[in-house]
Amino acid sequence: MTDPQLSGRMERIEAEAIYRLGAAASGPTRTALGVAANRYDDGVSLSVREDPSRYWSKTLGFTAPVSAGTIDRVLEFYREQRNPMAILQIAPHLLPPDWDEIRAARGITSTSRPWLKLSAPVDALRPDFSTELRVAAVPPADAHEWATVLLRGFGMDASLVPLFAASAGHDGFRPFAAWDGAEMVAAANVFTLGDTAALCGASTLPAHRGRGAQTALLAARAAAAAERGCDLLVAETYQPGADGINPSLTNLRRLGLSVSYTRPNWLWRQEPDEAAPTAAE
Repeated sequence: MTDPQLSGRMERIEAEAIYRLGAAASGPTRTALGVAANRYDDGVSLSVREDPSRYWSKTLGFTAPVSAGTIDRVLEFYREQRNPMAILQIAPHLLPPDWDEIRAARGITSTSRPWLKLSAPVDALRPDFSTELRVAAVPPADAHEWATVLLRGFGMDASLVPLFAASAGHDGFRPFAAWDGAEMVAAANVFTLGDTAALCGASTLPAHRGRGAQTALLAARAAAAAERGCDLLVAETYQPGADGINPSLTNLRRLGLSVSYTRPNWLWRQEPDEAAPTAAE
């Protein structure tokens, strides 16, 4: 059974990181990418309308059961942003008994791959790595390069670089990287909020994978969480498919994190001629 207090901390910090990512965007970036963020009484939404991957338009952070009215307010936000699709991420124990009816009436469908939410006490982590790469925090002057490497490693479009570069080192975010000589080859981020830290993104350029960059970056971010006085470290990654392979999950478990719960991803697509309904109560 999911611990509501633990899941609340895990959902809140992920939501705050997503909200602040959008809030940090400059005016030109907001215009170019169609960036907008919205808070509700419970939960947040981020809309990045011009994101080619459609990954960063998402709603999450709920700590109480959702209602039809909540979902209607979320969808109204995306319609206002002229965003045709978004992912809704809701902890399974917060879905109401009539969730199937709520989602069916609004064109919300289940995606094939859920996310695993992981956590561990900071003092229980087991950093263990070996790499010849240099790993360190990223100075402000290298924020653009860091964002470029992060997104290239993810296979995401370079148009998103200004969005991530703006948040680097600001408002709770602390970026790290790994260098091979003078070349930055891997990037990662950690976000802290009070006594909780979240691992919020890490990637390695394809030509430099298998060299220990990610385990070293995990150790560096775990140390940063401890330095900030955090007692809980959280992360999320995709559930492996039939082949059972997810290197990120392997690395997180090796560090000492374990799966707290599995959170489904729900996809909303706006119909071309859909009119915005009145929010339910």
